[in-house]
Amino acid sequence: MTDRELDRVIEMAWEDRTPFEAIESQFGLSESQVIKLMRRELKESSFKMWRKRVNSGVSQKHLKKRSEEINRFKCSRQRSISLNKIT
Repeated sequence: MTDRELDRVIEMAWEDRTPFEAIESQFGLSESQVIKLMRRELKESSFKMWRKRVNSGVSQKHLKKRSEEINRFKCSRQRSISLNKIT
């Protein structure tokens, strides 16, 4: 994984509205692999804060926990990005 791809995965993982399924679709990383990556790349306190937020009711990192009103798979600002390639 390139540094740019790594940065993008971390950015997507930090975004509350980007589900793990989107990361898996673009980068082939499962939720457990993303968690391992975040644990490795973040400071311990940052990782704990991220995990706490992901496991709280605030984050919508899991499609099953999302409101049915949210039907898009990615942020509207990402329309020009497809499978991590700028089109």
